[in-house]
Amino acid sequence: MGRRELREHIFRLLFRTEFHSEAEMTEQEGFYLNDLGEISDEDRTYIQGKVDAIRGKKADLDAQIDGVADKWKTERMTKVDLTVIRLAAYEILYDEEVPTGVAINEAVELAKRYGTAQSPSFVNAILAKLA
Repeated sequence: MGRRELREHIFRLLFRTEFHSEAEMTEQEGFYLNDLGEISDEDRTYIQGKVDAIRGKKADLDAQIDGVADKWKTERMTKVDLTVIRLAAYEILYDEEVPTGVAINEAVELAKRYGTAQSPSFVNAILAKLA
């Protein structure tokens, strides 16, 4: 699986955290990963590891995002936009394997695919300030 596809699966799993309790997420991850069918153990481990890492830093990520989001605190953002921003913010701040420009570009692409017409520019603006 390519990085873009892996990132999309990570986004989808992170999005589920907006609708399920922490206790339910282990089961939700299992459902999601099993629905993918045949994926390599390496890809499964990568997806799960990144989702767990981002969930573990959620409070810090939200504080960082709130710090740069003028008039748009995380609790006011759409769930799609916030999930995309959290994923990219994690990659910018904590994942040395992902260049900042790539993280921002991939976030904008996810926002185009899953968000509203305004999502790509909103996501880009927040991430540019964070970077």
